[in-house]
Order: sequence, then C-alpha cells, then structure tokens
Amino acid sequence: MILACQNICKAYGIDDILVDVSFHIEEKEKMAIVGINGAGKSTLLKIIMGEETLDSGQVVISKDKTIGYLSQQQTEDFNNTIYNEMLLTKSHLIELENSIRDIESKMKEVQGEELNKMLDNYHNMTHEFEINDGYSYRSEIVGVIKGLGFGEEDFDREISTLSGGQKTRVALGRLLLSRPDLILLDEPTNHLDMESIRWLEGYLTSYKGSVIIVSHDRYFLDKTVTKIVELDQGRATTYNGNYTYFAEKRAEIRNNAMKAYENQQREIKHQEEVITKLKSFNREKSIKRAESREKMLDKIEVMDRPTEVNSRMKLTIEPAVESGEDVLYVEGLKKTYDNNTLFDNLGLDIKRGEKVAIIGNNGTGKTTILKIINKYVPKDEGKIVLGSRVKIGYYDQEHQVLSMNKNIFEEISDAYPGLNNTKIRSTLAAFLFTGDDVFKRIGDLSGGEKARVSLAKLMLSSANLLILDEPTNHLDIVSKEILENALRGYTGTLIFVSHDRYFINQVATRILDLVDCKLDEYKGNYDYYLDKKDIVRGLKIVDDNSGQVVSMEAASENKMDWKKNKEEQARLRKIKNDIAKIEKDIEKLEAEGASIDEELVNPEIASNHTRLTELSNRRADIDTEIEQLMEQWEELSD
Repeated sequence: MILACQNICKAYGIDDILVDVSFHIEEKEKMAIVGINGAGKSTLLKIIMGEETLDSGQVVISKDKTIGYLSQQQTEDFNNTIYNEMLLTKSHLIELENSIRDIESKMKEVQGEELNKMLDNYHNMTHEFEINDGYSYRSEIVGVIKGLGFGEEDFDREISTLSGGQKTRVALGRLLLSRPDLILLDEPTNHLDMESIRWLEGYLTSYKGSVIIVSHDRYFLDKTVTKIVELDQGRATTYNGNYTYFAEKRAEIRNNAMKAYENQQREIKHQEEVITKLKSFNREKSIKRAESREKMLDKIEVMDRPTEVNSRMKLTIEPAVESGEDVLYVEGLKKTYDNNTLFDNLGLDIKRGEKVAIIGNNGTGKTTILKIINKYVPKDEGKIVLGSRVKIGYYDQEHQVLSMNKNIFEEISDAYPGLNNTKIRSTLAAFLFTGDDVFKRIGDLSGGEKARVSLAKLMLSSANLLILDEPTNHLDIVSKEILENALRGYTGTLIFVSHDRYFINQVATRILDLVDCKLDEYKGNYDYYLDKKDIVRGLKIVDDNSGQVVSMEAASENKMDWKKNKEEQARLRKIKNDIAKIEKDIEKLEAEGASIDEELVNPEIASNHTRLTELSNRRADIDTEIEQLMEQWEELSD
C-alpha cells in the first residue's frame, strides 16, 4: 500500500463535502475518483497534498514515497523554455553524467590504489546512471514533449508566451518526467487533443508508479484505471474495475437500493395504516396492539432515498417538424486564416436521422466548419445547401449564442416570447435553476451553468438539425449521460464536434475525421473508427493471405514469406505425424513385451529350452527397439 485515506471528513459551514471517506491505493495501481460537480473530488486531492485541512480522519502515505500533483489551474510562473524546463526534472542525472565525465578524465592521471578507488566509484556511478535510464533521458524528454502535442519548433519557446492550456501541458510533462511514486492528476485531459490523450493513456498504463485521476473523460478512464472511487453525497464507494464496469455495477446497486427503499416505504405505510385502523376500533386490546406496532415502527432504521441519475437534469429533445431526406449538402468548401489553409474543397452530404461526429486535432478547423454552416463565419469558397423544412439548433462551446448581460430568465423569455412564466420556470427547473437562481446574470455563471442554459434553449428550439460544438465541456459525468440518452433518442439529424470519445462512441453513427485539410469518412462509432483509421490513411492494409489487418511493410513481408510459411507448416505436420506413429509403435512393443514377460514365468516354458531362448532374445530385441524409438521421439519432440 502506498496511500490510505481513513475516515476523511470535510465540511464548509453546514455543508458536508466529505463524510468518512476511506480508500487505499496499492503500488503500481491506477485509480479514478468520480462524482458530479461539487462532489469534493478536487478537494480530496488537495487534502491528500496537504493544501486543504481536513476536519477529521487521516491521510497515511508510505515512508520515503514521493507524490506529484497536477491541479486544474496552473498559477506558477515559468521563466524558461519548454525543453529546458523539462530538462530540469533530470538535473540529478545531468549532475551524475557530469561526475562520470569528470572521473573519466581524472582516471588518466592516477595509478595504483587511487585508481582502484576511482574505478569502484566509476562503476557505482555508471550503474546508478544506467538503472535510472540515464542513457535515454533526453529521448524520453523529447517523447513526452511531442506526446503532449508540442512540435520540435516549440522546444525553444518561452513558457511565459504560452496559453493557459499550454502551460498546463508543460506542467503535466514536467510531472511525468519527474517520475514520482504516486501521481495525482486533476482533469489531465482538459487541454489535450485526441492524439495526445491516446498517448497519455499509453504512458499512464505502463507507468511504474501509482496514479490517482480525477476526470470526466470516461473513455480515458476505461483505458487507464482498474479501480473507481465514487463520491456521492459526501460518501465514498469503491468499485474494482474500469469505468464501464463501474457504471454497470453502480446502476445495478442503485436499482437494488431503490427497490429496498420502496419496499421499506410500502411496509412503513402499511404499518401506519394498520395502526390507524386499530386505533379507530377504540378498544383496549386494539389500542395496545397499535402501540406495540408503533414501537416496532420506531425501531426501524429508515433508509435514505437513493440518488437517481435521472433525477437531476431533465432533457428531452424532439423536432417539431420532420425535415426532408436531404438535410445538408456542402461542396468545395474552403477557409484560410493568415495564409493558413484549414481546409480546401471540403464536401459533406448529410441525410435525415444521421448522427455525425466531426473529429480531428486541435486547430484543424472543426469548429470553423460548424460556424460557417451557421453563418457566424464567412466561407472563402464553396456552397452550402440546406434541405427542405430544415430548422437548425446550434450549441456553441464558447456560448456566444448567450447574451452575457441578460439574466437566465430573460435569455429564455426573449428567445421564446410565446412561453409563459410557468413554462419558462418549469423548463429552467429541469436544468436545475430554481428560485432566485433564474435571475442570475449569464456573464456571472460558471461554465457548467452556461452549458445548462444553452441546453435548455436547445431543447426549446424543437430543431430538426442540431449542430453542437463540444456539448459535453463543463458537464459532469451524470449530465453527460443524460445528454447522451437524449441524443440517442433524438429523431432528427445531428452534427457535432467533440473530444469526448466515450460520448462519440455512444452517440455517433458516422465519423468524419478532419486530416490534412480533408474529411475521412467512417460509417460507425468511435471504436469502429479506431479499428479502421490506419487502413483509411494507408498505414495498414488487409493482407490477402491471412485476411488480417497488418501494416504495409508487414503485408509485403507476409507475401514474401507465404511459401516458406506453408512449407514450415507442412514440415511441422509431418513431425507431429511421425511422433504419433512412434508413440503407437512403442505402445505395441510394450504390449508385446508384457505378453512375453507373462510367458517367461510360465513353468511349462521354463522347461522348454528352445522356446525360452526364443522369447528371451525377442524380449531383448524389444527393449533395444523401444530404446531407439524413444531416442527418435525425444529428438522429434525437441
């Protein structure tokens, strides 16, 4: 065990954030902490790091173990280049390397005992340098920098000139390169594109230390962790498995808990009705029986109503009018910014009922495509044709469709003047805005609150073509699941941009990958895309002989070696047949030998000298033949 949290309690005023939270993590184990926004996930990480005090309980860390922490917000100022900042994590190896070079030069000038001491010291230092990957630390630094989405042209960039998200990536790279025994990561994928997230998945999976992750990226959690700790209403429940296992198990547990709660409520209601009826008889015996039942009822430990996933945000999206079969046609679309061509001669043909995800690395122009379709950004070239009866509903990740100076109520009432106050209130309540919350100014809302206002407007739009730009940003896992369910049941057409691979996998029926200024098409979900993307990009082909997907180099080698493989398979089959024949021959000889042994002990044979000699000679020959066959069997088996 490397870390144990024991009965952690934390409250802010009268609000209990963490209540008797207990869990542990073993060495090399990968664990996630999940829960809705405000459940206390980040607070728990800060308590472990000593940045927040706990009200009661304790955090136990194994002796001599190091911990590294990546928070969501980076406030540290860097006065360095990206590469040199990463190089600082290997200062101990650089110092050791300099000492090795120094001792190498000094050994040329000494002899005798002093040389022997230097050689011993040199051997110890080179051994330490080797076991700490001293010969590969520079390539490791380059691999981490590139893995996190920086190019070689960024190596000498001053960190002070980077955006907040880029600075967070630098902090993540520095943390990974320092190799602590336990890494705590708070939303590490927030500023990474898909390629970088996939790289981080592989890095953490093979990481030799332990990892605790707070993340809303469910696909990422599926790939990296083997244990989930869920924080719900301040309490922690541990599940041994990845996110998919947790989601299934949680649903099963909550379903059983709800049944038990409802059964108990029925029983309580039944007893109360019986008590009331007994008292109504107004007889001494019936009143005593009623009192007896009341005492039993008082002893019942009443269960709390389990939290229901769908009892939070309520989201149903349905088109008011069905569109024509042809929903959107785009031809020859081109957009250039400052001599940088995002895409050229781009084409789209979207049919009614399709759910299309547009994916690609950051900066490739995905959001720009959506904005051009919605006429927020002008196109350079090309044509865009909407089908008959198409009504667009647009969700903007930057929430530019919201008026920052209006309050929430005004935002909805101005957009939909036909709605009365009751309808607006009930709609906002479905998105968790109740009471005076509806008069909060849009500009003062959090990212998650703005997302819920945008989703409320989207639901009211009754559009038959939804165009969504990063709709899961700022949503907690529960809200994401609610949105997924609503979109899966949506009967209109959907086009969306998202980095949330789990969301894409659940919702998309077609994927368009924006690569090298063009769109590669995949008619399936995200798992299908992963399976086929290397074939589409020409990095892999289907081998003619095996029918399997292999790299182009491997396929070429397979064709060259096909004849040799067939010959080798034939040779192995012959050897197996020869071994089987030898085993049968040995079995026959042993049976014959056993029969001779029985004859040799027969008194009649003992007095027949000729037969006795004949049997004895044959028995000796059998032993010789068996010995020879055993040698052949052993040779063939080897």
